[in-house]
This record gives sequence, C-alpha cells and structure tokens, in this order.
Amino acid sequence: MSIDIRLARIDDRLIHGQVTTAWSKQMDINRILVISDEAANNPMRKILLKQAAPSGINVNVLSVSRMMEVAQSHILEGEKLALLFTSPVDVEALVRSGLQISSINIGGMSFSSGKQMVTNFVSVDDRDIEAFVFLDEQGIELEIRKVPADHKTNLMEVLKKQNFL
Repeated sequence: MSIDIRLARIDDRLIHGQVTTAWSKQMDINRILVISDEAANNPMRKILLKQAAPSGINVNVLSVSRMMEVAQSHILEGEKLALLFTSPVDVEALVRSGLQISSINIGGMSFSSGKQMVTNFVSVDDRDIEAFVFLDEQGIELEIRKVPADHKTNLMEVLKKQNFL
C-alpha cells in the first residue's frame, strides 16, 4: 500500500512558522506526522506540537516504530501527508522498513557537539552522513531548502564539495 507523502522534511524545529504557513499550503497537506521518539515520549512536547499546527491540519506525534506499523496499515488512506523528522537516521530506519519516500527536504539541523556545519542551517555528524549516503543510494532526492520558494540545493553535492564524502 502506498501513502500520499507530499513532504518528507528533516527539521529539528519540527512544526514552526515555515512548516505551518509555506510548506503546508504549497504542498496541500491535511495531516502532519511528527516522527520522533523523543517527541512521542514527551507529553508536553506532543501538546505543543499539536497546538502549533494551523487550523484544518491534523497532527500526530509518533515514535519511529509506531510509524512503521501505521505505514503498513490503511489508517492513512486519503490523507495528504507531511512527515517531519529531526534526524536522517529516523528516515533511514523507515526506508529500511519499506516506506517509500521519493524526496527528502532538509530544512534545518542545528549545530551541536560532534557536528560540523554544512550550510548555515544544516549541521551533520558521521552517523547523519551514513544515513544520507544510504538514502541517496536508494535513489531518494536529498534537497536543502528552508521554504518552497528557495532554490533546491542537492545535499550530496554539497557534502562532496566540502569533503564530507
């Protein structure tokens, strides 16, 4: 069974102004699935994420393993989805479990200890790079863009240019 994924986005801010305004309208989304073990296990964060969505858009916060189950059921039939992730490692796990994703938008990965900056809003560590290499090998487009109007930048080309690969 295939589900209608209009946007798969890695952005550690998850639901925020750019997602709720530009992306949801541009992609005609009616449901946002936040896929994050940390968020799914934090009741307060779940409430805040649901409150951040624009009216008319339903939000669910799921663990990676729960998303694996949901993707193989009929629960999402008829939904126009945005999948929001904090990490490419979670995307890799879902793709390995059989989820079909054709393109991943990288919108923001904050700098923290052990990470190196790729652009002014994308930072990666070795495990992130491994996940991105796997996703690229599956033929999945990996494009960096903050908002839909921005020019698409191929993440793998940027990583090669900066000697990450």
